[in-house]
Amino acid sequence: MTVVSSREFVCNQKRYFDLAKNEQIGIRRGRNIFHLKYAQIETQYPKQETLEPDDDLRSGITKEEFKERARMIVQNFFANK
Repeated sequence: MTVVSSREFVCNQKRYFDLAKNEQIGIRRGRNIFHLKYAQIETQYPKQETLEPDDDLRSGITKEEFKERARMIVQNFFANK
């Protein structure tokens, strides 16, 4: 097992990560030693699904409609003051 200081590990992370594939690496910090363990992880990304338009989407308004309605609400608010 190779034991290195935390400072040495930070300065040469790539080297120690590569070494961890073949041997055990210990990182000393104060009186503690932390073990660096290599584990191959297979990543399976979930299939991306597309959503079909539903009633909520169909009942939505466009950006221009929203701006016009907001403008009218603000005008009415200040006209009534």
